[in-house]
Amino acid sequence: MKRLAIAAALATALSAVATIPAHAQESATLKKIKETGSITLGHRESSIPFSYYDDKQQVIGYSHELMLKVVDSIKSELKLAKIDTRLMPVTSANRITLIQNGTVDIECGSTTNNLERQKQVGFSTTIFVIGTRLMTKKDSGIKDFADLAGKNVVTTAGTTSERLIRKMNEDKKMGMKVISAKDHGEAFLTLETGRAVAFMMDDALLYGEMAKARKPGDWIVTGTAQSKEAYGCMVRKDDPGFKKVVDAALTKALTSGDAEKIYRIPPKGLNLNMPLSDEMKAAFKAPNDKAFE
Repeated sequence: MKRLAIAAALATALSAVATIPAHAQESATLKKIKETGSITLGHRESSIPFSYYDDKQQVIGYSHELMLKVVDSIKSELKLAKIDTRLMPVTSANRITLIQNGTVDIECGSTTNNLERQKQVGFSTTIFVIGTRLMTKKDSGIKDFADLAGKNVVTTAGTTSERLIRKMNEDKKMGMKVISAKDHGEAFLTLETGRAVAFMMDDALLYGEMAKARKPGDWIVTGTAQSKEAYGCMVRKDDPGFKKVVDAALTKALTSGDAEKIYRIPPKGLNLNMPLSDEMKAAFKAPNDKAFE
């Protein structure tokens, strides 16, 4: 009788394991989501058009919509009737830490995949490609980065743009005063109120800030791109099972045309006036998770 009881218990245990998909068995993140029935998504508050609040304080945007498609795929993968989706705002300064310590399971906003960050977190398939440039008033006389010598320049703290502009300032002894704002909205306000002559950031984010300005026609995005950068969704490092599910969902969205449709939805009903680049068209056709560095 003992043998029969042990055999029955073993069969039950094996049956329970069999119902958990292979990815979940090898992924700590998927295992956690399966057990808790919930997932925590990291989003930005003012990264137009990628992840930001609308007028009703609801999170919307290109990256956020793609992240919700990932959640749908996870729900299907884990055979869950529903997933409790929790939203947590993150900043450029704390987003990596919140992924690392498990507070946030995935972050899709405007985060650049580069070799330095790959040492700390994992990155999904590329969701967007940008160039780092300048926004300034049309009549400011600023045409390119050389014109910033001795002037006040604003950027967003914790971004690759901040690292690039500070290095340029030091290497070329340009005498700029670099102001680091807490987010893109604050950075644009610094520019708009005349405390800086230019705002250095990813071009798509600059176009987003320009679109919501009181007088969009007063501003221009200019300058030679100082870098080409690939945005990806951040996940915890060394969790290939979770990354595999995330990448599959994003690849489907990119190649099916869904991602391009989402991108073309105007942020807050505004015209972004930013055509898709050749790099972005290529990413839609052949998605990959490579950094530009």
